[in-house]
Amino acid sequence: MFNFKQWLILLVCSLVIMKAEGLFVNITFVRNAVAKGAVCLDGSPPAYHLDRGSGTGINSWLIQLEGGGWCNNVTNCISRMHTRLGSSKKMVENLAFSAILSNKKQYNPDFYNWNRVKVRYCDGSSFTGDVQAVNPATNLHFRGARVWLVVMQELLAKGMINAENAVLSGCSAGGLASLMHCDSFRALLPMGTKVKCLSDAGFFLNTRDVSGVQYIKSYFEDVVTLHGSAKNLPRSCTSRLTPAMCFFPQYVARQIRTPLFILNAAYDSWQIKNILAPRAADPYGKWQSCQLDIKNCHPSQIKVMQDFRLEFLSAVIGLGRSSSRGMFIDSCYTHCQTETQTSWFWQDSPILNRTTIAKAVGDWVYDRTLFQKIDCPYPCNPTCHHRVFTPLDAPPI
Repeated sequence: MFNFKQWLILLVCSLVIMKAEGLFVNITFVRNAVAKGAVCLDGSPPAYHLDRGSGTGINSWLIQLEGGGWCNNVTNCISRMHTRLGSSKKMVENLAFSAILSNKKQYNPDFYNWNRVKVRYCDGSSFTGDVQAVNPATNLHFRGARVWLVVMQELLAKGMINAENAVLSGCSAGGLASLMHCDSFRALLPMGTKVKCLSDAGFFLNTRDVSGVQYIKSYFEDVVTLHGSAKNLPRSCTSRLTPAMCFFPQYVARQIRTPLFILNAAYDSWQIKNILAPRAADPYGKWQSCQLDIKNCHPSQIKVMQDFRLEFLSAVIGLGRSSSRGMFIDSCYTHCQTETQTSWFWQDSPILNRTTIAKAVGDWVYDRTLFQKIDCPYPCNPTCHHRVFTPLDAPPI
C-alpha cells in the first residue's frame, strides 16, 4: 500500500507530466505508401505526427524515430502486428509531445519552435528490413527500409527540403535507427543544410550475458535474416563484417561522416534486462529483483554491472576521438532520456559537469560547445533518476 508521502509524490509527478505534455499532435498516415509496398508488419500504411515550427525555427527540423524493440521470428512478429508496433491501425490518433518534442521554451529551450516530427515505428527492424515476398499464411510484411524512405520523402515534400537545420533523433530501437540512417539522412538533404544525428539509448553492446552466451548477437542475427536487412545496413560496415555485427553501433559509428551525439546510460536498464541478464540466462530469476530496482541488487550483481559499464565505455571510447561527436554517458539506471521531461530538462534533471541533457545536446547542435563527458561509476551521481519497474512492465525479449 502507498503511504501518504508516496501518494503525494506520485500526484506531483503526474501533474508535472500533464503540464509538460500539454500538446497533443494528430497522426498523419502516408496514404501513397501502400502502393509502394512501404508498409507496417500487417500491411497498413506508416504514420507520423508533425507539429509545425514557427519564428526562428520555421526552417529547422527535428525528426524523432520511435523505439520499441524488434521481432526476430515469425511468432513474435505475428504477435507484434496486432499492436501499435506492427500496425498503424492500433496507433493513437493524438500523441503527446513533451521533452525534446515540447513546443514550450521552458521545457525545450533549443527546439521548441522547430518543426518536430515523431515517426511511428511499426516494422520491427529499426527501419532496415526489405523482403518483397509476403507469405499469405501470415501476411507479414518486412518493409522497414521502405517505410523509412517514404516517410522521409513526404517530409521533404512538406518543407524539409528547405531545412537550414535538421536533426535525426531517436530512442532505443529508434536511437539505433537514427545512427544507422544518419548518413543516408544527410544524403537526402541539400548540401547547405546543417545535419546532425542524436542516438538516445541506441548504443546496444555486443557482449556475453551472465551465463557466458552471446545472446544479443544471436538475436540480432535472427532480426537481420528475417527482415532482409543486410542490404540496408551501412556499407562502410557490411564491407568489413557480417550484417548482424553491423546492427551493433560499436562497429558502425566510427565510419559515420555526419556529426553524431551519443546519449546513453552506462547502466542502461533495457540492456541490463535483455543483454546482460536475459531471461534465458537467468532461469531461476536471481536477477529479477535487481532489474526492477538497482537498489535491490546484491554486491555481486553490482560488480557484474560495473564490469558491463567498463565494457560499454571501452566500446564507446574505442570509436576514437572526434571533433564533431558529442557524448553524454551518465551512470543512471534508465533507458531513453530525451522523451521524458524530468530527464530531458527539469529543475532536478540528471546532470554531468553541471549540464543537463537538453543543454548538452542544444550546445552541440548549435555549435556553442562540444560536450563529451562520461560519468563516474554508480552510485556517484546523486542527480540520477533511476528507473523503478514493476513485474508487469514490458517483458524482456
